[in-house]
Amino acid sequence: MDYSIGIDIGGTNTVIGLVDESGTVVAKEKLRTKESSIVDDYLKSVATKIELLADRVKEENLILGVGIGAPNGNYYHGTIEYAPNLPFNGIIELKEILEVLLLKDGYNLKVTVTNDANAAAIGEMIYGKAKNVRNFIMITLGTGVGSGIVVDGKLVYGHTGFAGEVGHTIIDIDGRQCNCGRKGCVERYASATGIVITIKEMLANTTRDSILRAIKEDEITSKDIYEAALKGDSLALECFDYTAKILALGIANASEVTSPEKVYLFGGLSKAGDILLNPLKKYLNEFLFSVFQNTIDIELSGLKEEDAAILGAAALCY
Repeated sequence: MDYSIGIDIGGTNTVIGLVDESGTVVAKEKLRTKESSIVDDYLKSVATKIELLADRVKEENLILGVGIGAPNGNYYHGTIEYAPNLPFNGIIELKEILEVLLLKDGYNLKVTVTNDANAAAIGEMIYGKAKNVRNFIMITLGTGVGSGIVVDGKLVYGHTGFAGEVGHTIIDIDGRQCNCGRKGCVERYASATGIVITIKEMLANTTRDSILRAIKEDEITSKDIYEAALKGDSLALECFDYTAKILALGIANASEVTSPEKVYLFGGLSKAGDILLNPLKKYLNEFLFSVFQNTIDIELSGLKEEDAAILGAAALCY
């Protein structure tokens, strides 16, 4: 049986998994991303974890390689470039450094790098619902809004390697300040962070009753908004409706460039299910140019949340 190693580099933790060809995560290793601000020390720890996993199957099986999903990961260069939520500054030569470290210890493994949302899209294509779908958009709804776009069965990287940033398309040039340095990006409205900003604005600008007024403003989470919406809280439901409207606008703009068959949602905010999906589907169809209306299905991802990032990264090896 063939295996691959998938790595999810997050702002807090790095998770490394050994994945078999059926998409089962056989074993995992974990370390804190921020345990060292010295990138060489961090990558030495990552290489050690990779070798521990590789040793489990090296006698009788083939390891296809190592795939890494990381913030601001560049597929063309094998680098992480200016990732704001990682402790390493500038451009990190991730592929080159790791391959050298592994080869030094006798492991001749090819390393492939992309950003975390692109990895999720590839994971959906190899292991999830998109196995037979050649045109789709993967939207990851977490602290930010990530996306991976597949056209004619191929992930779109573009000239720079960073194509497909739906979350950083601008829907209001005078809108909210984004961490990217610009204003009005989709992710400042349609992420878990964005929906909390929205509800705080709504609570401040209206005297309407809401369950959420019982929570201290700086302690409100997207989960609180979801739970309030489930109980029929009108302000929470209106907040989800507005969030869906902004996300639909971002998806519509991307869809009119790529014409997807499916849009898959993944990440914390997608757990809201129909509370988000129903208004999202309605607004998307309203915003689409007539030739695209009723041609796009929106579904939740088929990947298991606990393993999705690892599976997506591992799928880079195919």
